[in-house]
Amino acid sequence: MRYASVAGQFYSGTEAALLKELEDCFNHELGPGKVPELNKSGERRIRGIVSPHAGFMYSGPIAAHGFAALAEDGFPDVFVILGPNHHGLGSGVAITTHDFETPLGTMQNDKELARKIRTGIVDDSMLAHRHEHSIEVQLPFIQFFARDRKFVPVSMLMQDHKSATQVGKSVRDAIGDRDAVIIASTDFSHYISPEAAKEKDMLAIDRILDLDTKGLYDTVRKNRITMCGFGPVIAMLEAVQGSEAELLKYANSGDVKPMAEVVGYASIVVR
Repeated sequence: MRYASVAGQFYSGTEAALLKELEDCFNHELGPGKVPELNKSGERRIRGIVSPHAGFMYSGPIAAHGFAALAEDGFPDVFVILGPNHHGLGSGVAITTHDFETPLGTMQNDKELARKIRTGIVDDSMLAHRHEHSIEVQLPFIQFFARDRKFVPVSMLMQDHKSATQVGKSVRDAIGDRDAVIIASTDFSHYISPEAAKEKDMLAIDRILDLDTKGLYDTVRKNRITMCGFGPVIAMLEAVQGSEAELLKYANSGDVKPMAEVVGYASIVVR
């Protein structure tokens, strides 16, 4: 079992409080405006999403847009969640076969799929996941709608274009014809003015909407965009091979609470 690392910090630490917090994210003025129901007969066109991973107080309403779209489209059988490794611990790219615990219960690891993804540069390293929040904070949104879905976590310290595309291909080959959604966990610009954040972030978002992985990588590097999970986004785009992408919501931490330096958040779906 991988026990919750940031419960009570990034999000509420008890089941009742967390359910209320998630409802508030959906109902928030920056959120979708309502709590959707899970559509069990949805079209299932969504194959990937980009979702932020800050504290729910700040990024939760923006993340809610992606999960609301997923709920309306219908949930897949399994989720693969790609997140950046902020701590630098463990292997450069790592799955784990541990289940993850949150205040909403145990999210079961799809161990068979995890072992299939573990090819090439993808290692098995619990140390890479033990203290990492970028994957953990996605789980309560899934559990809010369904607690029977399985997932595979993939932590990425290596985010160069070659490595990220290799991870994406490994995920795509492992999934095969299974019904899966791949979540790329990332925040965008960190600790710059709201105006500068939006200008820089839209450069990266435009490349995502164009499904242009090399363009995204080059844009982030050229413009020094402090987007922490561009590698997971590249891997997700490579894995899903989508035909269209849509920006559902962009905002920053200053939209929640006035501040001079902000962090940018975006919710994007790939169909």
